[in-house]
Amino acid sequence: MHDAVPFTLRRLGIVSGAAVAVLCLAYVCVLAVGLLTLPSPVHQIQQPWFFLMELLILGIAPALVVLSIALHAWAVPDRKAFALAGVVFISMSATVTCVVHFATLTLSTHPTFARESWAPLVFSFSWPSVAYALDILAWDIFFALGALFLAIAMSGAGSARVARALMFTSAMLAFVGVVGVPIENMQVRTIGIIGYAVLFPVAAGVLAKLFHQANAKRAA
Repeated sequence: MHDAVPFTLRRLGIVSGAAVAVLCLAYVCVLAVGLLTLPSPVHQIQQPWFFLMELLILGIAPALVVLSIALHAWAVPDRKAFALAGVVFISMSATVTCVVHFATLTLSTHPTFARESWAPLVFSFSWPSVAYALDILAWDIFFALGALFLAIAMSGAGSARVARALMFTSAMLAFVGVVGVPIENMQVRTIGIIGYAVLFPVAAGVLAKLFHQANAKRAA
């Protein structure tokens, strides 16, 4: 990373990085409560926890895109191509996941769809379903590629190295989640969830700190 990026872009990095970290923390907390209140392991997460999770995802996805754009702007010239690839794949992940979760949020409980026998095969997050397959595409493939390219685009030591390692590990774990599809074992996808719901938000927090330190250096 370098110091030639305008202050406004660094502020964008602080806000987007903090937003990803905070929203993902909230998501994990709501998810934990939802799992703890399940009537039985075979049930899906109940309301209002499912509704809150959907809203949080719709906030996390745009924040990820903005953070990736800030990283592209801050990348050194010879790594901007990798950063651009990261922006593209993160944007693809955000687009697919927003379509899936907005449709699930607005249509899955609508009487026109809810009364149909095929509705669970479209909207359910139990395998197999259209929504689940698209969610895997968004997070275990597109997000993983985006995080990998953003990690490659990172340069520097100290906190930058920590953020790079976290993003790279996040990408690798997300890729592992895809293995659940051919073996039809969605428990394997939990590995991927650790990557994008735990490690990457930590990386986002570290990146927000880096952008803040860059601002302080510029102001000094």
